[in-house]
Amino acid sequence: MKKILFILSFLICGTAFSQILSSNLEKKTLALGEVNRLVIKIDNVHELQVVSAPKNELLPFHFEEIKDSIGQNQNLYERKIEFSVYEEGKFTIPELEFNVGGKILKTIPYEIDVINTAQKADQINDIMNNKEVKLETKDYWELYKFYILAALAVIALIIAVIMFIKWGRKSKSSPVVATNQTLKELDSLKKKKYIEGGNFRSFYVELIEISRTFIAKQYHLPADVLLTDDLIDVMKKNNTISQENEKIVEEVFLRGDLVKFAKTFPDQTTMEKDFADIRDFVKRSSKDLEFENLRKDV
Repeated sequence: MKKILFILSFLICGTAFSQILSSNLEKKTLALGEVNRLVIKIDNVHELQVVSAPKNELLPFHFEEIKDSIGQNQNLYERKIEFSVYEEGKFTIPELEFNVGGKILKTIPYEIDVINTAQKADQINDIMNNKEVKLETKDYWELYKFYILAALAVIALIIAVIMFIKWGRKSKSSPVVATNQTLKELDSLKKKKYIEGGNFRSFYVELIEISRTFIAKQYHLPADVLLTDDLIDVMKKNNTISQENEKIVEEVFLRGDLVKFAKTFPDQTTMEKDFADIRDFVKRSSKDLEFENLRKDV
């Protein structure tokens, strides 16, 4: 008899102090968008911590949670969820887990039928008439400012590209730019003091290289690939370079070839004269181009 009483007392105490989970779903059949409610209660929590999915994340994907409230006191944990479903079909609320002080409790699963109650002949009316809102300039700016700024940026980019194509390339390849660049290269050659040091071979190699590059750029002749005799013949047939400038180029280039092959050894005076003549040729090149342009216009 004492054993029976002890067992009954143990069961009563265990029941009194154990947690009891219950859940209630308000509707098993829903119309599209209709609000349903799920209430979950846990009794006898005894101030234990209840851990479950965060707010608005307890139900599966198809269930659109509208409200998720959690309340707890010393003995009761209660969670109320309002939700809607916006697709037709059968959907399941699976077992939902709650961790109460390390003990896992699960709800029973629920099946819900979602139906479309609207008929094809039903007339759909707005709940309330559209309200006309008067917008000011500031409001339009706030609505469309990013589109306006993006359009202005595109226009500015297009203008910049057009200006670069029209003027940028021309300025880089203009006769003045080529002349100034070549004069700087000649000044750099002068500073190397090949003339003063009697290094005539290095002097003529660099002088002719600078001159060939200049002729190719300024007169658009293949001076950088032709042999000296062929270049002289092309210059005379092309008739773009003036006779005075042709004579300078011919004399300096022929002398440079002789120097490179050690067939002549120019003195300092000759080297200085050739340098000065090439420099004057570069400066006078713009007049050749002006004359050529006038000849083409006529």
